[in-house]
Amino acid sequence: MRFFFATVCFLLSLNLFSNDNLKIFLPEVFVKNTNAKIKIYNNDTLKFSDFLVFNGEKKYLEILPGEEKEVILKIDEGYIKISNSKGQFFLNKQIKLVPLWLSIVPPLIAIVLALLFKEVFSAIFLGIFSGTFIISFYSVGSSWLLAILKGFLLVPDYLLEVLSDREHISIIVFSMFIGGTVNVITKNGGMKTIIERLSRYANNRQSGQLVTMLMGIIIFFDDYANSLIVGKTMQPLIDKLKISREKLSYIVDSTAAPVVSIAFITTWIGAELSYIQSGIDVLNIEESPYLIFIHSLKYAFYPIFSLLFMFFLIKLGRDFGPMYFAEMRTAKKSFFKNNTLENTEKKNEKSSIWLAIFPVAVIIFGTIAGLFFTGYSSDVWDKNLSFWFKISETIGNSNPFNALMWASLLSLIVAITMSIFKKVFTLTKVMEHTLDGFKSMLQAIIILTLAWALALITKKLHTADFFTSAFIYFSIPLFLIPAITFIVSALISFSTGSSWGTMAILYPIMLPVAWSVAQQYNIDYNTAFHIFYGVVAAIITGSVFGDHCSPISDTTILSSMSSGCNHIEHVRTQMPYAIIVALVALLFGIVPISLGVPFWMMYIIGGTILFFIVKILGKKL
Repeated sequence: MRFFFATVCFLLSLNLFSNDNLKIFLPEVFVKNTNAKIKIYNNDTLKFSDFLVFNGEKKYLEILPGEEKEVILKIDEGYIKISNSKGQFFLNKQIKLVPLWLSIVPPLIAIVLALLFKEVFSAIFLGIFSGTFIISFYSVGSSWLLAILKGFLLVPDYLLEVLSDREHISIIVFSMFIGGTVNVITKNGGMKTIIERLSRYANNRQSGQLVTMLMGIIIFFDDYANSLIVGKTMQPLIDKLKISREKLSYIVDSTAAPVVSIAFITTWIGAELSYIQSGIDVLNIEESPYLIFIHSLKYAFYPIFSLLFMFFLIKLGRDFGPMYFAEMRTAKKSFFKNNTLENTEKKNEKSSIWLAIFPVAVIIFGTIAGLFFTGYSSDVWDKNLSFWFKISETIGNSNPFNALMWASLLSLIVAITMSIFKKVFTLTKVMEHTLDGFKSMLQAIIILTLAWALALITKKLHTADFFTSAFIYFSIPLFLIPAITFIVSALISFSTGSSWGTMAILYPIMLPVAWSVAQQYNIDYNTAFHIFYGVVAAIITGSVFGDHCSPISDTTILSSMSSGCNHIEHVRTQMPYAIIVALVALLFGIVPISLGVPFWMMYIIGGTILFFIVKILGKKL
């Protein structure tokens, strides 16, 4: 019976029409007042050359044998008619148009359910299902019951469709490789040795905090590794220097997601590039997602201001709010052994600092080499152009997915080989740790797959067109779009505790919106990209800010857990600092730069404001 219904649904969904020489492929669903892509395939042995009339609009087409052409057609009527120059119909079909406002239902359901239940997996899944139901109901004009059944059966189809994309598979493979590498260099003691070496330079409160901050920045490639390694390793020293566990948690958390989100080679970069790619797929933008990411970094005020603010707190030796009282309470305590969490993990005498340095260096330099290898062009490098322009063009023409895969695989091989060569692990044991690293990325891979499917739904339903129309209808100034994006991103991330889930929801929607609104306002090309890069950064940084404050965020939980700090106390002491930094980033970063103020000027102004906030509000112990 299930097979029967699946077969019926499949046959009903086939939008394929043909005659003796042409095959016409229609989209699954037509959305009112949007552009539909109609594909025409020449099935004949002769070249097709004629005028075709699409709903009264005449277009001349030349299609070679076996060639497929795409025609863009504006759909605002409940029919589609395609005929040749002699008036002979190739297609005359009544269609059911989806109202444009329904296109916001899938992402809206995902957002609302994520806010209500604070769980991103089921929220995105139900968002996908609502989209497949809408497509099913309007594509064949079926009953509600049949549309529900067909919509349910279409969900796996969409998941398989996004997983058949080579770039998507590349990201999954890269994520697994780097997850395996991180786990191996953590288990073999390489990362721990680096931290122990650095901790020798911490002999007072200030140097102890600075070393902890430096360690967090050094472990830039993974937020989980950062939180677990730095927090756990630094506990005994932090207790000895009478620094509060709350302060340790704050430093660990502030060098986890904020650093990883803007670093070039991390466990995040594959997902970030994928989300950016999903947002630009519907646009005629020729820049690669990696180059867009690099250009957006100068707009990433929140992560950079977070590091600056933390540095000022440590260097000036000041704190305020709940953190000040936590520091005062700890400073007044006598140092007892039971106040110190002893590091009970057995030290591996065969561990070496190079066990971590070499694999990490391979990831960094291997990725750079891969970008140059896949993007190099003699046409660019042989010309009399500036060096940085050549670099930009090379990266823009590169294949970042291949570069990341090659580098991460080579790094994993190096980590495994060195662990065996140094006799830290047997082959069997090191492969167990590698597989555990693969498993650690499962949650991220599931979020990615669901996010890709939701992005595909929003693309087919023209969700971006709806938001573009709304921004124009309400005359929202273009310069406010990055600021609004930052706030919305922060709210979703705070409520869900997931930066990745937030980026997955917003990138496919807000990037086309920003670009389309700029085009509607007849903004020049450079200004349009200025706003576009601002939105790219606003989604990343807003999601990091929300994640940073959220009590249900995985990195927030890991930071408090690894630091031996009460979780609620960590959230309570960290939140005022995070909110202040976010407000400065918004008011003295995102908004002014959207108005055309040079970004370097806002970093100077914003950094100065943060310095005086610490100086004025902060108190010394």
